Amino acid sequence: MANTTSAKKAARKIVKRAAVNGNRISRVRSFVRKVDEALAAGDKTAAAAALKAAQPELMRAASKGAIGKKTASRKVSRLAARVKAIGR
Repeated sequence: MANTTSAKKAARKIVKRAAVNGNRISRVRSFVRKVDEALAAGDKTAAAAALKAAQPELMRAASKGAIGKKTASRKVSRLAARVKAIGR
């Protein structure tokens, strides 16, 4: 357990930050799941719309530090490739 006042404050900040980041990551997962469900249904227009909504959410999470920038880019790229391939 933290002994100094600064360590106690740091511990409180970590708890708050973890809660915020957890909410951000959960939100990203929800948006990505919507894309996956549209892809599974074979609905290209719904998948494209879901991707359009998920992309800024992924990038926002990356800019806030909840996920890495390259991780977000990789996820967007792979989702876009899957949406593009559904029309073939």
